[in-house]
Amino acid sequence: MAVFHGFRALRPVPEKAEKVAALPYDVVSREEARLIGEKNRDSFLHVDRAEMDLPEETGLYDSCVYEKAAENLKEMEKNGILIQDQTPCFYIYELTRKGKSQTGIAGCCSIDDYLNNTIKKHELTREDKELDRICHVDACDANTGPIFLACRYPKSLLDLIASWKENHDPVYDFVTEDQIGHRVWVIDKEAECLKIQEEFQEIPSLYIADGHHRAASAVKVGLKRRKENPGYTGEEEFNYFLSVVFPAEELTILAYNRVIKDLNGLTEKAFLGALKYNYELMLMPGFPCKPVEKHCMGMYVGGEWYHLKAWEDIYKEKDVVGQLDVSLLQDRVLDPVLGIKDPRTDDRIRFVGGIHKLKELKTMADETGGVAFAMYPTSMEELMEIADAGQLMPPKSTWFEPKLRSGLFIHKLS
Repeated sequence: MAVFHGFRALRPVPEKAEKVAALPYDVVSREEARLIGEKNRDSFLHVDRAEMDLPEETGLYDSCVYEKAAENLKEMEKNGILIQDQTPCFYIYELTRKGKSQTGIAGCCSIDDYLNNTIKKHELTREDKELDRICHVDACDANTGPIFLACRYPKSLLDLIASWKENHDPVYDFVTEDQIGHRVWVIDKEAECLKIQEEFQEIPSLYIADGHHRAASAVKVGLKRRKENPGYTGEEEFNYFLSVVFPAEELTILAYNRVIKDLNGLTEKAFLGALKYNYELMLMPGFPCKPVEKHCMGMYVGGEWYHLKAWEDIYKEKDVVGQLDVSLLQDRVLDPVLGIKDPRTDDRIRFVGGIHKLKELKTMADETGGVAFAMYPTSMEELMEIADAGQLMPPKSTWFEPKLRSGLFIHKLS
């Protein structure tokens, strides 16, 4: 059963929340971060992408980057931009995109729940990306970015959230440049906090939606601190990591599309011919093709869009992972036809989140004479089924929107 407790968040004063709130570190490039930082001195990217405040030749993983992150975090607290709550609280975090809202609770999960698989994963992590965030968390002595989790909420917990929102004013209420609404309420009453803890103790599993590297890194820092403090009790803050847990049914997964740099030496005619063994192809002249059901995808190559529908015999005997459209594409096209053996490391493939328009895929493919695939989104039900079975999805199978902002809640480890 899940351990989830309140904490004393270090967070922005209300008048600074909109300026502090920043996109996750891993969806912003170095140059984008620098431009944002130059315009906004209060952006939390000065902590999460601290290289922006160092000479351009500084390596992304140089020790001075992590030292600068810790310095910037302390400076934000010293200058009164961030303040720490006096007592442990939970925090309701509501995000609204295109009229649809999702509302979760920010609190702290146990590193032991991660280790014993109460918190379930669906993706592999890369050691280099883990090491980066381990150094960052350790230097800052804090979880600076929340892990995006989901679970099946009981009705009583949904009712508690609705009641608190109805009877209290939000401490933050703003709309970001991407037209995402953000509202936060502080749950600071002991009875409600205890109720939330008790409700989570009855929830058998939590699922990582987004943030596998942040989660793995937070856990490894916690284990490192345990080794450094052999007399630990389990109650120290380093035994827990910052999370926001949402009801699974409220979440939106967008497609995670693929663009391949070239046709692996094939002519366009030979490439299209190779696809016909596994897919029914239909030319869609004049407009981008967005798939509307599972086992279908759009494809752009050579100035034309096509609709591809997988033949039933290539997936009907597969398990839930094998039936994913991203799995079929990898196993039937990317590997055998286009020579993409390992999509994690091959620099001929680009992954493009579904927030980008299909015409952008066309532009990317045209730049190099390659091919773009517009995928049908993986469902939340598929994600949880795969995680429950202890299996893993192919890389870049899910793109969640909206993205949680960093800087609204920081969890200090000591």
